[in-house]
Amino acid sequence: MKKLLEKRGQRIVRNLSRFSKKASTDSREHIQENVVDKLPHIRKIRLLILEWALLITALIMLAITQAFWYKESYAITTWGKGGTYTEATLGKVNSLNPLFASTSSERTLSKLMFATLSSPDYSGHIGPELASSIKTDESGLVWTVKLREGIKWSDGEPITSEDVLYTVSILQHPSVKSTYSANLTNVKVSEEDGAIIFTLPSAYASFSSALNFPILPAHILKNVEPDLLLEDPFSLSPVTSGAFSYNATQVIGTTGEKIVYLSPNPAYYNGEPRLASFAVHAYTTTEDIVAAVKNGSVTATAELLPSDSQEVASGLIYEKQAAISSGVYAFFNTTGDIFSNKALRKAVQEGIDMRSLRAPIGDELPLDYPLLKTQVDIKDFPSLPDYNPEHAKEKISEANVGNTLRLVTTNTGYLSSVAENLKYQLENLGFKVELTIYDPGQDFLLAVIRPRDYDILIQEIELGADPDLFAYYHSSQATSTGLNLSNYNNTIASDLILAARGTMDAEVRNAKYEAFLKLWVDDAPAIGIYQVNMSYYVNKNVRSFSEDDRLVTPVDRFNDVSYWSTEKIVKNRTP
Repeated sequence: MKKLLEKRGQRIVRNLSRFSKKASTDSREHIQENVVDKLPHIRKIRLLILEWALLITALIMLAITQAFWYKESYAITTWGKGGTYTEATLGKVNSLNPLFASTSSERTLSKLMFATLSSPDYSGHIGPELASSIKTDESGLVWTVKLREGIKWSDGEPITSEDVLYTVSILQHPSVKSTYSANLTNVKVSEEDGAIIFTLPSAYASFSSALNFPILPAHILKNVEPDLLLEDPFSLSPVTSGAFSYNATQVIGTTGEKIVYLSPNPAYYNGEPRLASFAVHAYTTTEDIVAAVKNGSVTATAELLPSDSQEVASGLIYEKQAAISSGVYAFFNTTGDIFSNKALRKAVQEGIDMRSLRAPIGDELPLDYPLLKTQVDIKDFPSLPDYNPEHAKEKISEANVGNTLRLVTTNTGYLSSVAENLKYQLENLGFKVELTIYDPGQDFLLAVIRPRDYDILIQEIELGADPDLFAYYHSSQATSTGLNLSNYNNTIASDLILAARGTMDAEVRNAKYEAFLKLWVDDAPAIGIYQVNMSYYVNKNVRSFSEDDRLVTPVDRFNDVSYWSTEKIVKNRTP
């Protein structure tokens, strides 16, 4: 058996050997016949070989190009998360408590860190923010507000009706001097079945606008005395409800310049912002802001004027323009020693060259009345007095004014330039004028605005989303805590204001405003100068607010700050 297997194995080996030799011989003959022997003929077909090589190369390149095109056709550049946005603002940051925000820097921080019950949307109309709904009864006296479900403070505690009740009580406390207090005078607030009920002393059709005030956390501040609230540690390191939470403050030098660093608030009701951080760089002069924009140390600013565009112009800076619902006026102190005399107010009204006064303003919008023409449907606005300086001089000379006229403003925007021009014109009319230009802030509010320590005040005021003249011209607001900066007191005018704000009928409201405007022009408690037009200088490589947005106040540019970005990424779309 063993011998048989050996013979078979030997036979297989011999067969494999013969097959291998034959295959080797055949291969050599094939290569010799089909390759070696034909090499001399290549020269005859070299053009054909080149054509085939080029065709194959073209097909390969086309395939590669198609692959890249296919990839790019489904890839888009979009805004991603991350990055730091640095906003340059003007004015000192003395407090982070939003109820006491008085400088542009403080108002910017308030908007970024604190949400309100209501807020203007991108169209400029008031809608709910922390509130899920705001409704009124037919009388316009009782307003019911319901909060969104699940809203939280940055420390994780829920935002509740207790916080709203506490904030209203603080704003109504006599020792608290806040610009939000005026709209809540004599308003009663209570809680009923989880809803917040505001009961007004008189009907107010636009009360939802008055709910645009920041809410404070009762769980942190409820045991703090109201008159000590400004000095509480909360004012330096607050718990927040807005898009960003407080991180740190860096003090630069000794002039009051600071940088306040903010972090995204993951508890924000509208979603955590895309930005990794937001820095508010508070400068004390516009010259410093111009330098910062030019050297690229800040991302954007809303503190410069259109006239600054040439100085900061570069390939990286874009100037956005947005008219806002604010106006600059010359307010007469109608209870002062000089302008309690209506004839003198009208003489100034008649003797001021408005073209000259508005000359430094450039592209800003002229404003003649206490409201914007776009806010009301009035066909015939009352005529203003014709410019007649000689007649005005006669009236002023007859009045024999002995006191020096105190003209006051702040070094904000065009206000100081307008005040200088007005001073020159008043002196030409026969007045002795002392001009004082203050830094804006809490000190100016307490030392000048509250006691009405001026004869004429050049001041910017917010005109709101809806026309409401109550705060600035109703007699009840001619107090140290009110915003009736002229101390204007006309019973008929006050009744017209209440009638206009109390009716839900738009036609009736317009008729009341038309009657009020006639009184306002005749009584001359103030002179309208211009509507504010905000210039926003911003780096072209970032995403901020849209120029199509209608802004009520400058800080409303932050309404959609959750979607702002400084980072671009490439993403693939689903085919």
